[in-house]
Amino acid sequence: MEGLGTSVGIGIGKVLIYKEPKMDIVKENILDLELEMSRLENALKKAIKEIEHIYNTTLTTVGEKEAEIFTAHKMILEDPEYIGSIKEKIRTENINSEWAIKEVTNFYIEIFNNIEDEYIKERVQDIKDVSNRILKILLNIEAKDLTSITEKTIIVAHDLTPSDTAQINKEMVVGIVTEIGGRTSHTSIMARTMNIPAISGVENIINMVEDNDVMIVDGSTGDILVNPIDEDIIIYESKQKEFIELRKRLEEMKGKESISKDGYKVEIAGNIGTLEDIDKVIENDGEGVGLYRTEFLYMYRDRLPTEEEQFEAYKVVAEKLGQKPLVIRTLDVGGDKEIPYLNIPKEMNPFLGYRAIRYCLENAEIFRTQLRAILRASAYGNIKIMFPMISDIKEVREGKKIIKGVMEELRKENILFNENIEIGIMVEIPAVAVHSRVFAKEVDFFSIGTNDLIQYSLAVDRGNQHISHLYNQFHPAVLSLIKMTIDNGHKEGIWVGMCGEVAGDEKLIPLLLAMGLDEFSMNSSSILKARHLIRNISKEEMESILDEILSLPTAEDVEKFIDENIMINILPI
Repeated sequence: MEGLGTSVGIGIGKVLIYKEPKMDIVKENILDLELEMSRLENALKKAIKEIEHIYNTTLTTVGEKEAEIFTAHKMILEDPEYIGSIKEKIRTENINSEWAIKEVTNFYIEIFNNIEDEYIKERVQDIKDVSNRILKILLNIEAKDLTSITEKTIIVAHDLTPSDTAQINKEMVVGIVTEIGGRTSHTSIMARTMNIPAISGVENIINMVEDNDVMIVDGSTGDILVNPIDEDIIIYESKQKEFIELRKRLEEMKGKESISKDGYKVEIAGNIGTLEDIDKVIENDGEGVGLYRTEFLYMYRDRLPTEEEQFEAYKVVAEKLGQKPLVIRTLDVGGDKEIPYLNIPKEMNPFLGYRAIRYCLENAEIFRTQLRAILRASAYGNIKIMFPMISDIKEVREGKKIIKGVMEELRKENILFNENIEIGIMVEIPAVAVHSRVFAKEVDFFSIGTNDLIQYSLAVDRGNQHISHLYNQFHPAVLSLIKMTIDNGHKEGIWVGMCGEVAGDEKLIPLLLAMGLDEFSMNSSSILKARHLIRNISKEEMESILDEILSLPTAEDVEKFIDENIMINILPI
């Protein structure tokens, strides 16, 4: 049995099946509107008190970053649009609070579920968690207690809410297995913080095991063993000890340079989407932020963020990083990132449509507001500006022209900013990679966005399960485009980074080093392992076999060659 490993490590314990109490929500007509509104208000007040208690508990037992999840939950409970919509529904339709909560929550869930971005989809869990809390209070349903577990336990559930996860006894819960969820869910993030192995996406697991079954979970591979034989237990106990040792050795990478065996120095940075993420980058000794996804500042709200709100967000990250680089990607909206209040029209092919820099250039005031905030924040750190979804030189020139105009405004207002701020572009469209020598003359840096570069190069929608097997980062054509981009950037004297998933792929890091990639930006959890790999590779040796790899005919051939000729020679951690 296997699923998706979302928090590494090995857990051995007894199964505890956790099921959410069943809530039968029925639509009822109410006669006393005032009484119903009072009933809802009392439930909201109680829910806020519960959230505040969980926040304080999480702050003490887990950490500040994880506690901020419940700050967000409290904001939902106090959000005038969400709560206002519930109250409006009660008033206009004369229906009970439970039904109104269900209807409004489902409306928001549908909006978020239509967005392809995994991180955004996972935020649906916050809305569900909050709405379920209110409903349980209204229905007088007691939640199952997960705080009093007294033996080594693996929790098996359809899903765990952040509230559930925050309250588990982390000394006794040695594993979490869920039927749904992914790496970016709050539950997975919290499990990683608490060093609890976790696996998600195990269909129907609740009906395949029973309470008190013995279970082994391997969060690194996603493997699950139920009622294992003694021999398997001995094997996994040994792996468990090895993993603990591995974690210690990765910690030893902190404070060391990201430099190859033959002296080639690179920068290993982290990707972030929210203010919460920066703490993880710092904790894992990231050498900067190679991608700040600013679209998250525009989501979960009913209006555009103000200049001041954006300025504060960028400033906080810049100050936390000090003089380490912070690459801020300008608003990348459209495609799979739908923000209702922007009223972007529905399109047949949104990934090829009105999005990112194309939207920003057409909506100059929104763009200018963001650029003002970024430039103001640049006085507090080493900020760089990056345009996404560039396909034409004219877009780069127009973007730079707008920046120049904003700079003039700030000078007139005597507002400080970095006069020499670097401006770069994402290389995620094959045409830009092919024409990169020309683009390199216009900008200060490139950052290769491999997620889209692969998708566009191979004409594969990676979200389409029928063809997702064709989406392959080892494809020789993709690797050739990456090398071409790096070579052309260097010929024109600019640095080249990468912020797509490939940057953290341990099998491709040696090839990227051979190609001369200057900056690797990845999920914060991959930083220390990437540094270990870099420190155990000779760039010159990798260069000597690079042409042979790029001449291989298939992605399968490339991966096999790497396994048999490179990975086998890299010292284990």
